[in-house]
Amino acid sequence: FFTACGRSKTNDASLRDFTFEPVKGIRFEEVKRRFSNNLSFNKEGFMQKPSWIIEVAAEDTMMAWSPQKQIMQKFYLQYDHGNVYNFAAEFFKVKHISKDSLVFQRIQVDGKQIASDFRSDVNMTFYAQSYIKEKLKTTAARLQKPTRADTAFIAQRATAVNANRDSAFAATEPVQFIPKSKVVSAEKISTVDRLNKRTEAYDYMFPQYRIVIDRAYKDFAYEVSAVVDFQGGIHIKQVYGVLPDVAEGKKRMMQGVADIYLKNLFNVIPGTTLGIPHNTEITMTLVGKVLKKP
Repeated sequence: FFTACGRSKTNDASLRDFTFEPVKGIRFEEVKRRFSNNLSFNKEGFMQKPSWIIEVAAEDTMMAWSPQKQIMQKFYLQYDHGNVYNFAAEFFKVKHISKDSLVFQRIQVDGKQIASDFRSDVNMTFYAQSYIKEKLKTTAARLQKPTRADTAFIAQRATAVNANRDSAFAATEPVQFIPKSKVVSAEKISTVDRLNKRTEAYDYMFPQYRIVIDRAYKDFAYEVSAVVDFQGGIHIKQVYGVLPDVAEGKKRMMQGVADIYLKNLFNVIPGTTLGIPHNTEITMTLVGKVLKKP
């Protein structure tokens, strides 16, 4: 496990600024997850979505709700150094503990170093379920909603990127291709891979589609990147897997496919965040099939 300067640490409570004994047995729900600027989003469109439910079972045991198993699952709570702990394959720096609330900084550890990028720039705030119900008289779901500041930030970002069709950021509600004809189909491909820590966020941050045109003018299959603008227009950026001397020609060819087939045979619904449409970048595998004569 991660250690500071390679020195092994134990769960000896005397080494720590915080212990979990005061909050043992209290169930907490995460009510907000924010970057250090107090927003739920970064400029790339990545959203910090609060979702954890946790309870300290013992000084070395944390329980966390498993949506897959629908149970509170036990994890070894490993004290590391300073105020850094590890459980459920994640590292956290404890910033506040009380019977009403907890604040953890979620940190990304690469090798034995804490990453200094946005992955470690995340604060998670938990409230006790009793505090939410009895003191605040509300629900966790209401507290988890994006704020006015989030909406203002996304509106500002959308205005900026929509002014330039080469600019984009990820949409929490990705582009949709709705067929208007039976000769075309579109499938959004999931890239979630929990073993490699590819969460659901990858599916909206890096959306991928497979689009098949059954009555194309010729047989083809290309993987492309494209910006789908806030009005549903498709602008091909790059064709992958082709030689440099033919890349520009293939790009023009795929733009023609987008302008003729995709524009006319699909309702293209642009990506949105908090209900605001904006330019987004996607990857498509475009497959054309000539109608075979009997």
